[in-house]
Amino acid sequence: MDPILNVPLFLFSVVIISLSGVMMPGPVMAVTIAKGRKSGNAGALIALGHGIIEIPLMVIIYLGFAQFFTDEIVRRLIGLIGGLMLGYMGIQMFKARDHIGLEGNDTGFNSIISGIITTSANPYFFLWWATIGSALVLNSTIFGITGFLLFAVVHWSCDFSWDLFLSKTVYRSRGFWDRRIHRIVFGMCASILIFFGFWFIYSAMS
Repeated sequence: MDPILNVPLFLFSVVIISLSGVMMPGPVMAVTIAKGRKSGNAGALIALGHGIIEIPLMVIIYLGFAQFFTDEIVRRLIGLIGGLMLGYMGIQMFKARDHIGLEGNDTGFNSIISGIITTSANPYFFLWWATIGSALVLNSTIFGITGFLLFAVVHWSCDFSWDLFLSKTVYRSRGFWDRRIHRIVFGMCASILIFFGFWFIYSAMS
């Protein structure tokens, strides 16, 4: 059987595996929820920021440099710097929990920059790409450069679709948020960022 006939099946597996990672709670999800309070399209911009880091990373792995991200020094450096950045964003978000209106900046950065930071700050994001992601990239090369490009588009589309869905859901439900719910949700999002910040720093130093 012509291997090209397996492309739809491969892309289906990409969607399932990608969504299993995209929908996991983490820094990107926390920021998407917070930004979605202000704009229903925030998720699209966060996904764009995410893609600014992720798409070049896919190309690097395609070129055979996946092992770079498993290096101990690289992992520790990403964890230390990333943990500090997430901690800062979490503190900023915690301070913004009392602002019910659209004024103020909940993370200290706009949506695109927030997507870049929460992505690049996560050493486990790079580890996922050095392992599971690398396997998917390798499988995509069976179908040549076209297979790799299709893989990249489909994977990032999963990020885009989920982040946009999440921010629009939050934005549409904002009318039901009172001050207490707002404080709870923002407090939880801030706590997630601070938790991951401390976790990444601890992992980098241990």
